[in-house]
Amino acid sequence: MYVPPAFREDDLPALHGVMREARLANLVTATEEGLLATPLPLFLMPDEGPYGTLYGHLARANPQGKLVPTGEAMALFMGPDAYVTPSWYASKREHGKVVPTWNYVAVHAYGPAEFFDDADRLLDVVTRLTRLHEEVRPEPWAVTDAPAAFIRAQLRGILGLRMPISRIEGKRKMSQNRSAEDRAGVAAGLATSERVSDRAAAALIPG
Repeated sequence: MYVPPAFREDDLPALHGVMREARLANLVTATEEGLLATPLPLFLMPDEGPYGTLYGHLARANPQGKLVPTGEAMALFMGPDAYVTPSWYASKREHGKVVPTWNYVAVHAYGPAEFFDDADRLLDVVTRLTRLHEEVRPEPWAVTDAPAAFIRAQLRGILGLRMPISRIEGKRKMSQNRSAEDRAGVAAGLATSERVSDRAAAALIPG
């Protein structure tokens, strides 16, 4: 990922925060048959390894779990993003030398993709994923709410993924390269948008 110095995010807890908030990532692997990508919900074990370790699962029928990756895999996480119109810039009124852009937050995590089909490990992964996304609900559903035999049968249809992160890079492009007046204009414009992602991006623009 191309990351100019003004947009570089190196703080590991901040990177982990983006990964947790993203909820859905894209797992990309290079194989002898070409690039493969699968959208996956993943969870992070932050203390497992220097940069943390990602876990998830994919369908057993998915060829991405059958073809041996050549080199590192990559998990792509996106945070808030928003289109930025030049009309919000104070500098547009001053000289007009402005163009549209896109503000966004992105984290790319790299490491070996390790696929497994051990039933106990798979059960642990789906239980953790379920708990992660159900815990905010008033009446959380649990894996144990379903019959054990049914869950075991479902596990036979998936493969587990473990990806220890060997390197990580982050980009927080939120108008840092613009003047304070331009940033204020962008923040104000995005804050009135009907799009949730726009309003989330507005809150990330430096004052």
